[in-house]
Amino acid sequence: MPKQTGVKQLAQNRKAYHDYFILEKLEAGIELAGTEVKSCRAARLNLKDSFCTVKNGEMWIHGMHISPYEQGNIFNRDPDRDRRLLLHKREIRHMHDKMRLDGLTLVPLSVYLKDSRVKVELGLAKGKKLYDKRDSAAARDASREIDKAMKERNR
Repeated sequence: MPKQTGVKQLAQNRKAYHDYFILEKLEAGIELAGTEVKSCRAARLNLKDSFCTVKNGEMWIHGMHISPYEQGNIFNRDPDRDRRLLLHKREIRHMHDKMRLDGLTLVPLSVYLKDSRVKVELGLAKGKKLYDKRDSAAARDASREIDKAMKERNR
């Protein structure tokens, strides 16, 4: 059987881009059970309100929901359980220091398949204030208006 290559997006955390400034990005593997991998391949997962913490020198993801696999019966795990992320110690230490000293948060931005392995893109994030969100919305609306005007002008 040939090995799959390429990247396939499975889930994205759009709310993270709305609620946070993303300062730094990092790719990590995730430790999953067999039926969880099958659910991920079917894109039956949700990253909303999920975040990462460090416990005993290991990085864990909390609040990530992976729906139970339909044919998994007794082998299905709890859909909301904490899952370990696969990172090098120096990467964990670097992220933990940033989180602790600078008061930043580590949030999952997306989950994707990369060469048949499930990967998580993590973002080191700083929370937005309400006025920051309003500024982002105003800038987005302005760029839409500009694009619309340019499109009509080019007709």
